[in-house]
Amino acid sequence: MLYEEARVYLDHVSKYGSVLGLESIKGLLRELGNPQNKLTFIHIAGTNGKGSILACLSCILKEAGYKTGRYISPTVMDYRERFQIDGEYIGKEEFAGITCKVKAASDRMIRAGKTPPTVFEIETAIAFCYFAENRCDVVVMEAGLGGLLDATNVVENTKVCIFSSISMDHMGVIGNTLEEIAENKAGIIKDGAAVVSAPQVQEVQKILEDTAEKCGCRYHVSSPKDAVVIESSAEGQIFSYGEFGTLTLSLAGKHQIENAVTALEAVRVLQKEGFSISPEAVKTGLSRVEWPGRFMIIGKNPLIIADGAHNADAARRLAENVRNYLGGKKITAVAGIFKDKEYQKIVEIMAPYLSRAYTVELPDKNRTLGKEELKAEFERQGVLAETAEEIQDAVKKAAEHTKSEDAVLVFGSLSYLGEVISYVQGKEGKKW
Repeated sequence: MLYEEARVYLDHVSKYGSVLGLESIKGLLRELGNPQNKLTFIHIAGTNGKGSILACLSCILKEAGYKTGRYISPTVMDYRERFQIDGEYIGKEEFAGITCKVKAASDRMIRAGKTPPTVFEIETAIAFCYFAENRCDVVVMEAGLGGLLDATNVVENTKVCIFSSISMDHMGVIGNTLEEIAENKAGIIKDGAAVVSAPQVQEVQKILEDTAEKCGCRYHVSSPKDAVVIESSAEGQIFSYGEFGTLTLSLAGKHQIENAVTALEAVRVLQKEGFSISPEAVKTGLSRVEWPGRFMIIGKNPLIIADGAHNADAARRLAENVRNYLGGKKITAVAGIFKDKEYQKIVEIMAPYLSRAYTVELPDKNRTLGKEELKAEFERQGVLAETAEEIQDAVKKAAEHTKSEDAVLVFGSLSYLGEVISYVQGKEGKKW
């Protein structure tokens, strides 16, 4: 099997959708010899900020000398971004080889009359095989959807469970209330593991604390209020935090300080668990964090920023960054949003900062909100809006209509930012 053939196979499986539950992934991993049992995990759940915490912590662990696997979704720049060791994507040949092995295991299940694994279950199995075959010291991974019944929750050797900010998202799938969503995400907590959480609203914190207590886990809450911001711009931040001293972070925004501090709280826990993580590893690791699509400057004439704000909470954080870093600028938006997201709230939150919007449809045609419907939503909020046939066309029009002192903001979903980033960076230094 070649890389391209592996991708075709996964695209074919993805057509059958997703099913929450652990029976199928357990069966698939048994067929593969349970590679996950050879690994140690740091498991991250939450609504917004999971990936930033993962990026911070995995960079620090790498600098501390630990062979660190990363399993993330969704991706922005490349499909293989899902599977990384020490920040390097899985090789195409190795990916194809492991996919072939996992496909054979899936085929055996199907012939035996068992439920076929979903594409995310197959990808999760690929990740575990990859990390086990390469003998990773630790794997830092995000839950895909929720926590309790997510395929990643099949693991048992969890050293630390981390929770980023939890808010309303995926309603009707993992819960209809904040409490139900929190209970679902709390499902990643394993007996005896340490639990680290970003500050949560009271009802969420109680659920996490109660679950941790039932599982005999130590519960730690990070303290972003103790971080002292020394310098902050759209390019990144310098801050100090307790014994870690002065730290540099390339990610912009108050919420990224919260994410970094949550990762640092996990470092404290890991140090107590016997991990050797020096102050130098913390400083160097944090300074090297890259996390594409999070208030990311991708062009400078005019200023073009890409942000995967895909729900109301993320939109509020984006709006805060706009107030802090883009004050006084006229902002033209390019927006594409999934129809199963809180698109009315996202538009309502962002509308006061926008002078014009170009609406697009996302590559996933089954989930995308129609560009005409999104255009109408912006117009209802008083924003002049126009549809674009193609994503690149929308970016081109936005850049052409934006003065050099103003800005273009691309937001709404991570799913199309890779295309936007590649297009804009390819235009750098050229006239729009």
